[in-house]
Amino acid sequence: MAATEVNFENLLLKVTSLSEVQLKALLDSPVEGAANLGSFLGMSGDTQAEEILSKFCQKLGFHFIKDIPVNDIPMDMIRHIPINYAKTKEILPAKEDQNFVYVYTTNPLNFVVFDDLRTIFKKDVVPLVVAKNKLIDAINRLYEKGTAALEGLEEIEGDDTDLDESIVDLLESDDEAPVIKLVNTLLSRAVKEKASDIHIEPYEREMVVRFRIDGILYDIYKPPKKLQNAITSRIKVMGNLNIAEKRLPQDGRIPLRIGGKDIDVRLNTVPTAFGERLVMRLQDRSNVILSLEQLGFSEENLVRLTDLISRTYGILLVTGPTGSGKSTTLYACLQRLNSVESNIITVEDPVEQRIAGIGQIQVNSKIGLTFGSGLRAILRQDPDIIMIGEIRDLETAEIAINSSLTGHLVLSTIHTNDAAGAFPRLTDIGCEPFLIATSLLGVISQRLVRVLCPHCKQPHTPTDTEIANMEIAPEVALAGRIHRAVGCDKCNYKGYLGRTLIQELLVVSEEIRSLVMQRKDSGTIKKMAIDQGMKTFRDHGIEKVLNGITTIEEVLSNTQTDL
Repeated sequence: MAATEVNFENLLLKVTSLSEVQLKALLDSPVEGAANLGSFLGMSGDTQAEEILSKFCQKLGFHFIKDIPVNDIPMDMIRHIPINYAKTKEILPAKEDQNFVYVYTTNPLNFVVFDDLRTIFKKDVVPLVVAKNKLIDAINRLYEKGTAALEGLEEIEGDDTDLDESIVDLLESDDEAPVIKLVNTLLSRAVKEKASDIHIEPYEREMVVRFRIDGILYDIYKPPKKLQNAITSRIKVMGNLNIAEKRLPQDGRIPLRIGGKDIDVRLNTVPTAFGERLVMRLQDRSNVILSLEQLGFSEENLVRLTDLISRTYGILLVTGPTGSGKSTTLYACLQRLNSVESNIITVEDPVEQRIAGIGQIQVNSKIGLTFGSGLRAILRQDPDIIMIGEIRDLETAEIAINSSLTGHLVLSTIHTNDAAGAFPRLTDIGCEPFLIATSLLGVISQRLVRVLCPHCKQPHTPTDTEIANMEIAPEVALAGRIHRAVGCDKCNYKGYLGRTLIQELLVVSEEIRSLVMQRKDSGTIKKMAIDQGMKTFRDHGIEKVLNGITTIEEVLSNTQTDL
């Protein structure tokens, strides 16, 4: 046999689990072309292992798979296949249908093993041939995902658990059920209680799970400290994160369906002195986008906002802290503007709600799709209205300003404490004051306050101190419908049910443009806006207190007076 043929045979023996006898039988078999396979491959001059293996399978009628999609393999497929068995026999179940089970293997003649799988799955086996190194890597990754939730569980049973048990018993046991059930229960409860975030916080001697409900964090559960590794690993597996990396922050996503609801979970992990700290932000994708009228705008501000978003060009900014409903307000604006006559495109990170009829682009910095690059691209898509998830840097700000000056209506968010603070913030980023003054139509700044539970709220007569803190006349306070929080089973005894907006809407007038171009501070701009009729957070909040919507404590804790 020629040297090239010998090399070919050696290579096949290396990248598969075929024995020399099996390989010789295949090469000598009467299958069409098999007798000359060695010569064919030797003359091809191709020495790449996968190419040779692919041609080998093609000649003999076997399916060759170049890459194994590990994330697409159901975990149930390996439930009864121990990892030692999978590695030794070089097999990995891939999928099944009504008649067949498909199995990745390096040896399509492994009939004894296929008989075992046929017994387990009660179906005929179809071999899918892969290179040995890729199969072993896939086995390690898939079983790592399947057993990640087991880390630390040996401590649950204490001395009753044999740490020397084989992997077979461990995988076939129900030990993983408690942690999986615990994590699923926490997620289900968070959705039921309408939590926006789940915090999993490790400390020296304990672990705490907290939910953020209506903006307030509540202690929910304290799992045993010994379950910390198992819980953390289980959640990281769900988010497709690297469970072995515990020194660096990681970000992931977990798509879920709970009680018929599609829930999008944004997962973040950071290392702390006592282990990894996890925060999961829950977004119910099945939620209907609220209209502007439902958000809690005052009638006066609603009229002003409707006028601003009806303009054909300019920038409208929404400001506020994280979790203050900025994206909700922008989506409500887009819903109002959405029509067949308008081409609306958004650049977001992430896309939180899908809106029919609007082109929504998801930022992906890993591949270079940033707010800046996305904006430059969509300007060539002939948009009428552009929504930018957030203005974070000079590049994004400059493109937004230039877009507004060339005939586009631009909606975006920026992080400032109040409406007037948006102007110096843009200047700090590096924008020229005259461009800011020319392009900005208005700024909405907003906060969320909790709404009193309608089932248990009670009338309340404010004290002199409360009246003084509200800075209103006593007769006005006493004439209002002020209520206090009580608590009942409908609101989980919190006294509040849901949240509403308090906001200030600064419409850019000629006087304010002049102040911006003179680089005046936010305090000066705010005074001018108030003189021209802008209501502050405190003003709008007091209105809602007098109408029995929220409490004095909520408004005072979420607003401050600096004028």
